[in-house]
This record gives sequence, C-alpha cells and structure tokens, in this order.
Amino acid sequence: MEAPEKPQQEKPPAAAYRNLVTATVGFALTFWAWSLIAPLGSDYKERLGLSSFQQSLLVAVPVIVGSLGRIPVGALTDKYGAKKMFPLVSALTIVPVLLLIPARDSYGLMLAVGFLLGLGGTTFAIGVPLVNSWFPPARRGSAIGVFGMGMGGVALSGYFTPRMAEHGENLPFTVVAIALAVYAVAAVFLVSDRPGRAVPTDSLGTRLGRAGRLRVTWELSALYAIGFGGIVAFGVYLPTYLKTWYELDPTDAGTKAAGFALVTVVFRPFGGWLSDRVHPAVVTAGALAAVALFAVVQAFDPSLAPVGTVSLLLMAAGLGTASGSVFALVAQVTPQPQVGSVTGIVGAVGGLGGFVPPLVMGAIYSAKDSYSIGFMLLSDLALAGCVYAYVRMRTLRAG
Repeated sequence: MEAPEKPQQEKPPAAAYRNLVTATVGFALTFWAWSLIAPLGSDYKERLGLSSFQQSLLVAVPVIVGSLGRIPVGALTDKYGAKKMFPLVSALTIVPVLLLIPARDSYGLMLAVGFLLGLGGTTFAIGVPLVNSWFPPARRGSAIGVFGMGMGGVALSGYFTPRMAEHGENLPFTVVAIALAVYAVAAVFLVSDRPGRAVPTDSLGTRLGRAGRLRVTWELSALYAIGFGGIVAFGVYLPTYLKTWYELDPTDAGTKAAGFALVTVVFRPFGGWLSDRVHPAVVTAGALAAVALFAVVQAFDPSLAPVGTVSLLLMAAGLGTASGSVFALVAQVTPQPQVGSVTGIVGAVGGLGGFVPPLVMGAIYSAKDSYSIGFMLLSDLALAGCVYAYVRMRTLRAG
C-alpha cells in the first residue's frame, strides 16, 4: 500500500503551480519597474547634460537599493508570508514609478526617485521562499529556475520602454503603474502561503544574524554576485555600452539589450533543471568558465556582427545558467524557516554585484575611452568563481 503513495507525496499540489505562475508574473512586473531608468539612460544623459559616470550612477542607484532591500524583505517574508508581502510591495512600487514623470528634469530628483524605485527589486526575496515551500526538494531547482524567469522583466523594459516613450514620454510609466495595480489586486487572491509553514518567532535581527553566521550564506553570495550581478550589470549598462561603443540608436540598443536579457531568462531555469540532475556547484563552475572565456573575447572589441553579438549572447547564457544553479544550491542546503533570510542576504549581495560594474565601466570609459579593462575584470572574477565552485562547493550535499 505504501509503494503508490510515495510518488504522490513527491508530486506538488495544484496550488504550487498557481503560486509559481503568480510569483513569476509579479517578479517580472516589479523587475520591469525596477529597470525603467536604464533603457532611457542615454535620453536622460542628453536631457540633463550628464557625464558617463553620472549616467552610470543614475541607472545603478535602484540596483543597490533593491539589492540591500532584499535583506529585510526576505526576513519579513519569513515572518509574515508572501501572501501579504507580494501585494504590498507591488502596490508600493507604483509610487516611485509615477514619480519618475515629474522628476525627469532634475538629476537630484531622479536619484531620489531611483532610490525609491529600488523597492521593485526586492520581490526576488519574496518569491524564492514561497516557491521553495510549495515544491519538494527534488523539484525545487527547476521550480526556482522557472520563477527566476521573472527577471525577464529587464528584457521587457529594454524592449518596450523606449518604444513606448516614442509614443509619449509618460506612457511607459503609466502602463507599468497600471500593470502593478492590477497585479497587486490579483495577488491578494492568487498568492497563498503553504499551510503549516514554519513561522519564526524570534526577532528580525536574530534571524538575520543566524543566517549571516552560516558560512554557506557568504559562499553562495559571492557566486551569486558574479552570476546574477553580471545579469543586473548588463541589464542596466548594456544599452549605454552599445550606444556609446557601437553607436547604436537608443531603440536598437534597447532591443539588443532585451535579447541579452531574454537569453539569461531562458537559461536560468535550465541551470535549475540541470542542478536537479548534476550537483549545482558543477553546473555553476561550467557556466562561469564560459562567462570568463567570452568576456575575454569581448575585451578585444570585436565587431558587433557577428562576433560581438555571439560572445555577448553566450555570456548571457553562462550568467543565466549560473544564477539558476546557485539558487538551486540555496534550496538544497538552507533550512526551510531560514530560506527567506538567506535568500535576502544572497540576493542582496548578488544585486550589489550588479551595482559596482556599471560604475566601474563608466569610470574606466571616462578615463581610458575603452571598455576592455572592464571585460577583463569580469573574466577574472568569473574564473575565480569557477575554480571556487568546483573545488570547494562541490563537497556540499543536499541537507
């Protein structure tokens, strides 16, 4: 009698898939909001007379705020659940989206609104513990990989935002605000926490401290800073790089940047799926090795067609795969009650990994009129992550 029951226990309930779809849609919409400034960065540069570094800072501010914000948001999700946190954060993100309209003629106001816009980047720390709780360990890598496709919001922003702006400079902000409002209402009814989930009773500081004392938290954070940080960095800076170095117009640059983001979206669930079959550390090492190789290729400033395009897309595949495999490892080795807290820290460091490169690239280009040094630095970091993942992280097993 017990033999037929085991597969049923391993099969996720229908509510798991409903929550996965709803969380992924919400992740995509809030990431679109989070990335609204980047596709229009060159327009703001011309409108406000910004230097390359000032433009880089403008597009990077939402990244750092959204990254650091994942730490408290992840811990709050452990405490209050995704059913409350997803609608709340989605609704609050509407405020900075609409404030971008009156702020566009002042650099100081744009930085301030960009700070608030960072809220949209925190929903990652809500969705991971939600999805993780609904799926059994053998399927968490794939499920979290699918949820990670929500970072396709960056691709949506890169493709649609500049095109909408051509039909009305306020149109992209209005559309995203309406979409967020609709989603916030829908999430109230569609998102549900798993019955019987463990709810921590100790303080926020205690939970974050406990997660911070785990060695694996910081090891995973470092790897995620390379994988996901690279995705975020390219998401916010690639339109500027393509426009500055290859002299593309903003719409064409945004389209190609959206293609890059789309590849990362497709390969993130692949990284999770593969990690359910091969140790996630091995998958991470292979993916980062590919990133290191093609970053070197791009450092030699190849022509955009075809070498530059191919190397950038293969870099995107490696970064997407690595970001999926790292969080498959988080799901394996983190106790369920601490997933939100650990996710918050790892996600924060990963996002911070995306904050630094745009500033570095902008500063290097301003000083040296070249992006080669920046790509070589990316190659060095990816190679270091590859070696560490294979040598050290491969010894970890599901717990």
